[in-house]
Amino acid sequence: MPPKARITRDMILDAAFDLVRAEGHEALNVRTLAKRLGCSTQPILYNFAAVEELKDAVYQRADEFHTANILPKGGEGADALLELGLNYVRFGYEEKHLFRFLFESDRFGGMDFKGLLRWPGSDELVAILAEALGCPAAEAEKLFMTFFAVAHGLGSLLCNNAMEYDETECAAMLETVFNGALAALTSKGEEYA
Repeated sequence: MPPKARITRDMILDAAFDLVRAEGHEALNVRTLAKRLGCSTQPILYNFAAVEELKDAVYQRADEFHTANILPKGGEGADALLELGLNYVRFGYEEKHLFRFLFESDRFGGMDFKGLLRWPGSDELVAILAEALGCPAAEAEKLFMTFFAVAHGLGSLLCNNAMEYDETECAAMLETVFNGALAALTSKGEEYA
């Protein structure tokens, strides 16, 4: 029976995620990770054929962590979207390295704005918003994308600058954007909630 592996794939992935969270994705390389794990580079290269495979796995883990932290916990419809936006902005402030890795490392390269709507969970949020407002999905998509762009901008400002997070101010800005986008949609003669 072969000896039990001391360094497992999950251990490597956990350590890599912690490294990116603490120091940023630029710090992620095989030597730094091996030092963090207290091993040679061999177990890492055995479990991940290439550094890109490791980065992809860490990106997936970071995306799951991000999603779990920004999803609304209580509100419905428009309130859920506002909660989601505020959670997104707060994530940019509190998890600067993960925010940069997820949204500022060119993982969206070559994608258009509609491509963001194919991101896991986006379609569900758009459907919830459309139902809450009583509007077609296409209109909810427009509102969602406008809202997302502003929430991302706020998150990015807080992530990349020595700015203080003011939840009340951010919530007011997101609510203004939501109400403005909703007013723009309803100015076409439609009445949405």
